[in-house]
Amino acid sequence: MIINIRILTLVATIFLFSCSNSEDKSQQDNGAVSISKIENLESELFNSEVVNLNTKKALKLGKLYVEYASAYPNDTVAPEFLYKAADISMNVGRPQLTIVLFEKIIENYPNYKNIPTIMFLMGYVYENELNDYEKAGNYYIEFLDKYPDSDFADDATISLKNLGKSPEEMIEEFENNTK
Repeated sequence: MIINIRILTLVATIFLFSCSNSEDKSQQDNGAVSISKIENLESELFNSEVVNLNTKKALKLGKLYVEYASAYPNDTVAPEFLYKAADISMNVGRPQLTIVLFEKIIENYPNYKNIPTIMFLMGYVYENELNDYEKAGNYYIEFLDKYPDSDFADDATISLKNLGKSPEEMIEEFENNTK
């Protein structure tokens, strides 16, 4: 009897999650976070007339992306929204938040199409924004091990070779190699 109740509870839970996965946009738009709010803010920020990025609106959009992904983690746009939020945070100088968002994508959406790019960008952010060369190196190495044929493989190799070097050191090394 107890096993039947557990099985029934499990089936009901699976059914509820599957129903929430197939919710259409109009149902989701009735919630606190909605696709239409996101689309409206995207059109304000990214229309052809905008010359300078409005940082305040960009951060608000990033927050909406994260809220939506948290509210609807099984929606197919959830990893894309987290990726967009990470892109915004990276471009407005919030490297710690960028790392947190990238880690969340890697952990929750391991098959997401942009995982190779995220792995490379983790190294980039640790190297160039956080000056943590050890972690940067670890990410570049992991990236090269997993994605040696990626478009960013050459960049990761060069970054590893020059990790922690000042521009002056790189110029001196270049000059010594060209003699």
